[in-house]
Amino acid sequence: MAKEGIKARGVKREKLVAKFAEKRAALKAAGDYEALDKLPKNASPVRLHNRCKLTGRPKGYMRQFGISRVTFREMALAGKIPGVRKASW
Repeated sequence: MAKEGIKARGVKREKLVAKFAEKRAALKAAGDYEALDKLPKNASPVRLHNRCKLTGRPKGYMRQFGISRVTFREMALAGKIPGVRKASW
């Protein structure tokens, strides 16, 4: 489980990216790289990192479900994810 501070920092970054997205796009289109450089560093979408919505785990993230592989496996075996079941052939 990730520390609460790290999860909170990620949420704060997401909000900052959303806040400056329109301004960033306009500056990029205009080619004003000096003004782009003055925007906050955390306003860049490159600095976002996918994390598990339940545990905050940064690695083994499954985009389709928004959770880590470990959490996915636990939930799938418990039958908590509709349409997913263990393969057998």
